[in-house]
Amino acid sequence: MSDSSLQFDKSLLFATGALLFIGLVMVCSASITVADSRLEQPLYFFIRQFAFAMVGLAVAWAFISVRLAVWQRIAPQLLMAGVAMLIMVLIPGIGREVNGSSRWLPLGPVNLQVAELIKLFAIIYIADYLQRHHGQLHVSFLKVLAPLTLLGVAALLLLLQPDMGSMVVIMSTVLAMLFLGGARLDVFATLIGVMGMLFAMLVWIAPYRLERLQSFMDPWADPFGSGFQLTQALIAFGRGDWFGVGLGSSMQKLFYLPEAHTDFLYSIIAEELGLVGALTVIVLFFVFIWRALAIGRAAEQAGQVFGAQIAYGIGIWLGLQACVNIGVNMGALPTKGLTLPLMSYGGSSLVIVCAAIALLFRVDMETRVPEKASARIRR
Repeated sequence: MSDSSLQFDKSLLFATGALLFIGLVMVCSASITVADSRLEQPLYFFIRQFAFAMVGLAVAWAFISVRLAVWQRIAPQLLMAGVAMLIMVLIPGIGREVNGSSRWLPLGPVNLQVAELIKLFAIIYIADYLQRHHGQLHVSFLKVLAPLTLLGVAALLLLLQPDMGSMVVIMSTVLAMLFLGGARLDVFATLIGVMGMLFAMLVWIAPYRLERLQSFMDPWADPFGSGFQLTQALIAFGRGDWFGVGLGSSMQKLFYLPEAHTDFLYSIIAEELGLVGALTVIVLFFVFIWRALAIGRAAEQAGQVFGAQIAYGIGIWLGLQACVNIGVNMGALPTKGLTLPLMSYGGSSLVIVCAAIALLFRVDMETRVPEKASARIRR
């Protein structure tokens, strides 16, 4: 691996590896009691998460071997395929329903959460669109609206699942990419305003969303009902203090905090590793976002608009999702079903995030060594 094109960004590689490693350790710790009680297999969730991590690394290696030009060429087809899968999820007998939500496609022993796939496909599609219409977005309002039409269909299908959290992440990421791609500030502000009004309307018309918002505002008003999950998460933070109660010593994972190894893993990190551990995770995500945006900026300066937008989109997507998840765990945001990237239990999320980060490394490689970018990675 002496070829300079294989000299990966060391800071990005360290942040990614550290987050993945900490995530595996904490999934094991947070799930061991639940797995033993429900399945009589204490390491059930850890073993599956480790297997998903290995699959994710294999997929990442495959993705990093493919030239960006290939992804750009098939970008529209990828998004159309994603929309088709979103439709399949809603068809009775095909999609799998869990807790009242139809979000999964059964694929043998595993289930594919299509929303995770759509996040990546949307970024690739918008990056291709911005490459093809480079320099035109600031002069035409229609050029900004055009790519939002197909994504609006995907957003509607996500709402029907329902999965408002993924919809907000996707649309927010896309709007940020359009702004970075040249959309005027007044157009960007208008679209943000429209999204804000739609969000408020969606919350108002759905009683369960309004209830979530109310319980978020004052979870202690109903600590054993609608505010139960958030109050238990806050108790976990309170118990953590500076250095935590010790790895594996969490009390909240003992059937107090629901979804401790998935959406609320960060609360267990705060309880077992304390403020130091919780801040370490935030710093690692900060390093990841910083390097993603720096890679995007370098690609943009090199004239590689598609690669730059891929890097910007992945950095914004994973950074935003991490902020939302951490904010929910800390009681700063209403509860949403979004995983903590690279860390929360979940095969679809982990594998697709690994694939996205591989594309980020590919952008960096093609920016640094463009003349060798067409060569396939080899040992």
